[in-house]
Amino acid sequence: MLCLVQNCRMRSLLLLLTILCALPAWAAHGYALWDDFKYARGFDHFGYVNPQAPKGGELRLVSNQRTSTFDKYNPFTVKGSAPAYLSQLMFDSLLSGSLDETATAYGLLAEDVQVSPDRLSATFHLRANARFHNGDPVLAQDVKHSFDTLNGPMVSPGMRSALEDVASAEVLDQLTLRYHFKKPNRELPLTVGGLPVFSHRWGEGKPFDQVVMDIPIGSGPYKIGPVNFGRDITYVRDPAYWAKDLNVRRGTANFDRITVKIYKDNTAKLEALKAGEFDLMRFFSAGDWARRVTGRKFDSGELVKAEFLHRLPTGFQSYVLNTRRPLLQDVRVRQALGLAMDYEWMNRQMFYGAYVRVQGLFGNTDCQASGDPSPEELALLQAWRGKIPHASFGPMALAPRTDGNSSLRANLRQAQALLKEAGWEYRDGALRNAKEQVLELEFLDSNEGSARVVSPWARNLEKIGVKLNLRTADFSLYQQRLQKFDYDMVSLAYGGTNSPGQEFADLFGAKAADQEDSGNHSGIKNPAVDALITHMVSARSKAELLPACRALDRVIAHSYILIPQWSATTHRMAYNAWRLAKPETLPPYSPGESWAMETWWAR
Repeated sequence: MLCLVQNCRMRSLLLLLTILCALPAWAAHGYALWDDFKYARGFDHFGYVNPQAPKGGELRLVSNQRTSTFDKYNPFTVKGSAPAYLSQLMFDSLLSGSLDETATAYGLLAEDVQVSPDRLSATFHLRANARFHNGDPVLAQDVKHSFDTLNGPMVSPGMRSALEDVASAEVLDQLTLRYHFKKPNRELPLTVGGLPVFSHRWGEGKPFDQVVMDIPIGSGPYKIGPVNFGRDITYVRDPAYWAKDLNVRRGTANFDRITVKIYKDNTAKLEALKAGEFDLMRFFSAGDWARRVTGRKFDSGELVKAEFLHRLPTGFQSYVLNTRRPLLQDVRVRQALGLAMDYEWMNRQMFYGAYVRVQGLFGNTDCQASGDPSPEELALLQAWRGKIPHASFGPMALAPRTDGNSSLRANLRQAQALLKEAGWEYRDGALRNAKEQVLELEFLDSNEGSARVVSPWARNLEKIGVKLNLRTADFSLYQQRLQKFDYDMVSLAYGGTNSPGQEFADLFGAKAADQEDSGNHSGIKNPAVDALITHMVSARSKAELLPACRALDRVIAHSYILIPQWSATTHRMAYNAWRLAKPETLPPYSPGESWAMETWWAR
């Protein structure tokens, strides 16, 4: 009898444990990668906004896109160019990130999120009052439709790479959706929570790549207003915006209209700013900022020139070397090319000391590798000894310098030695290998202004026998060649992140290297890199994440597939102080113009 009672109790306990394991780990007002929310449930507004900011007026911006105009309203398909800021202004997502903390997002379309204990699913419950611009309710089927479309074949491969570990989206009821994941990954609730959501009625009946000029049906604070093709587009604030009083939106979207003007070149933009044709411009040219942001309106105080210090990751803007090309497959050749760049001279003479050199993939974040590897990093690297550069086991690779005890002459001598070791000898007026191939490379860009920056580097390369030719192509041809990996070298700006994840499989994964239009522009294919990305993505704690991302940082740096460029520690912006007002607090993780669009207001 005693055994029977014990067995009954045991079965009851097992049943209880089964039920508990089936329940969500928690139902929260948002999701934090490491469970550290800054804002508690029921918070009134983000700390960097003015909740009493008046609504009205117009913000006039200038497009900083590389294309001079736009030819579609669909920002998700590969071909063509959509207007600047369209996705940001017109589409809400399940969760909304805050600009004063990292790896955390709060409920927007979703009022809560539940993550299962095994981290193989996340369940979102939608707000019943969420509405699309056409008045339709935002339902779970719309969220599933958006996911299925963005994970389909007609969008960028980078999007599919980011969603690779998402198995499916399941509609549980009209307002409840569950994402299923292929494996535990702490980042995935943030990834799916940040996906733009659009109505299943947008372009209904058409293949998604044929949804071109159909007006998007989103649920964001703005809709498309007047459009002058080739000149400007105006977004108008939706007075019936469903989330205008929600805590994550309070004090934001204050302008009735946001007009984005289009100019064909930087000179025209700058002169238009001085003439008062628009209200705010962010500067990426150190020369313009140092010497040409002047004039009558600046003297009167109408226009203000200001630098706003931020804490954003530096990213890894780089010259990317295409290892698919035979001439660039030897790591010694790639290292030699980087040694010929005299960044310190360029920063003094051309950039007015405005930049800092990019160091690795994760600059200005906890993931940045430095010094010798930790025991935890070595444990991850050890399994790949012989398949990764031996130098990965030593001090972190640093960009070569030409100041202090270093010099360009010494760097060029080291570059010559590396080239000789790789089988390149100078004979018959050129640097040649055993096959009599000449070491001649092409740098591809769509911006004629790049010649000013590349030319000093090309002259230094010429001193060691390497010929670097600059090829400028119109943007459409440049984009086509980029998608097909038809180049030796390009310059690309990669955004940084405090929470690296699956997107790095698109940037450096072996599968992406063979996928046209992927983000793996260097063509690197290394099982060690794939394994380290997997370790990074599957980290269950920050203590597991940091060794993985730092080990990855080391392998990529010592592979010399990227020649690091430069980064600014401030947002350089000129704005009209007579027309615009701004909150007192600058959120440290705000990406430039987004701060103005989201939180400033009209005087």
